Amino acid sequence: QVQLVESGGGSVQAGGSLRLSCAASGRTFSSAAMGWFRQAPGKERAFVASISGSGDSTNYAASVKGRFTISRDNAKNTVYLQMKSLNPEDTAVYYCAADASRLYNAYTNYQFWGSWGQGTQVTVSS
Repeated sequence: QVQLVESGGGSVQAGGSLRLSCAASGRTFSSAAMGWFRQAPGKERAFVASISGSGDSTNYAASVKGRFTISRDNAKNTVYLQMKSLNPEDTAVYYCAADASRLYNAYTNYQFWGSWGQGTQVTVSS
C-alpha cells in the first residue's frame, strides 16, 4: 500500500489556475502508476488523469484534456496536477490514487485503483 496526502486545493475564479500535489510514502513510488480522480456532490468519482511510473505515459479525461497536466517527480515521491482555464464544472473534491502493482494503469474506473488520499477541495466560482 502507498500512503497519499494531497494538497493545493482552494477557491479560484473561472479562468484561473491551481496546482495540486500528492505526496506519497513508500519506496515503490517510481514503479507505481498514479492518477487523479474527482468527485462532485451527488456524483460518482470520475477519472481525471493518470501517469505511468516513469512519467512517459499519460492519459486524460476528455473534459480536461488540454487544460490539465499530470506530472511526477520520483525523486520527491510526488505527483502533480496542474489545472488551467478552470470552470465551475471543475468544482469537486480531487483525490490522488496509486496502483503499486503496475507501472501503468489504463483503467479509468476508480474501482481498479488501490490506494487513495483523503482528497482536497477545489471550488471554481463564475
